[in-house]
Amino acid sequence: MTMTPAPATHDGDVEIAELRIPVSLDTATADVDDFRAAVELWNAIEREAFGRAADPSQPGEVLPAWANQRWERRRMVLAKLDGRVVGRAALHVPASSPDTGFCSVMVAADARRRGIGTALADGLETLARESGVSKLLSWAAAPVVSDAEVAAGAEVLVPPTGIGRVPADHASVRFALGRGARLEQVERVSSVDLPMPDDELAARLAAARTASGPDYDTVTWIGATPTEWLDEIARLKTRMSTDAPSAGMEEPEDPYTAERVVDEERDQAESGIETIVAAAVHRPSGELAGYTYFDTAPDTSRVVSQEDTIVLREHRGHRLGMLVKLANLEQLQRERPGHPAVITFNAEENRFMLDVNEAVGFAPIAVEGAWRTDL
Repeated sequence: MTMTPAPATHDGDVEIAELRIPVSLDTATADVDDFRAAVELWNAIEREAFGRAADPSQPGEVLPAWANQRWERRRMVLAKLDGRVVGRAALHVPASSPDTGFCSVMVAADARRRGIGTALADGLETLARESGVSKLLSWAAAPVVSDAEVAAGAEVLVPPTGIGRVPADHASVRFALGRGARLEQVERVSSVDLPMPDDELAARLAAARTASGPDYDTVTWIGATPTEWLDEIARLKTRMSTDAPSAGMEEPEDPYTAERVVDEERDQAESGIETIVAAAVHRPSGELAGYTYFDTAPDTSRVVSQEDTIVLREHRGHRLGMLVKLANLEQLQRERPGHPAVITFNAEENRFMLDVNEAVGFAPIAVEGAWRTDL
């Protein structure tokens, strides 16, 4: 799909313009410089939110997904101050649900409180309306508010789920409310330090295998999904979009096929990021009952990102979440040792998965407010 970037506008001494996604990073052009700056701004915001658990991305890791517009349209608006990128607003619109947009607005720490975030959000909403989007969904990080802080009078905002909270005075919360967004859910951001002692990991994995019973086994791999599992992984990825708690965000189904899995894994391979997978096999049917995967960079000083983890509803109650998590952690430490930590995100009402993560050793480091704006 070809999209013509919107023309630049000026808000005082700040220039707001849509980013032209470069075809490659091999040639030094203004578009390439802007793309690199946009990625670095993302990294700075991640470091601010998650500290040492943040996983900074390289531009070459990010570009393949942005260049492939087949399954999701992606657009980005940049804010420049004296020629320097100081803000970005991104819009992702799934091809399967063109009325829903996933978005983010970020402003450099030294450029805040100048109206740049508002100008970016205005530009993003213009792009959204032009694209036929009627619902914007976004996630914004904020610090954890402890029970002691609440008892001492800290003001918090609680979503309609009644579970989780965000600090009412945090800049991301004030900004979202000022834009007319509604807090629908809170996600917990957690991390665990690596490595887990090998003997402890082996004992816990053995216990999880015993608890899962004779009807389940595990299969693991690194990189591209084996051909025999492509349809099953497509099914699990589709169910991930419908089975995971989304509260009032009402996230649409994101359908996957084997073709889409292969296409996205091709982008992943081009990015240099490896996918490390563990899945639970239901022996009687030969189907996958659940899976989990890590995204890992070749640089072992970087944090590992825990991505999807799902156990299908019809297979719950067999400790399969614990089984696949531990099986994948064992594979990670055996095949790609040296990474310092893993970071993961879970809805606060997803107590099943939080129980698994806490048992593995994950501890909260931040929260993310899940915000919805109806246009």
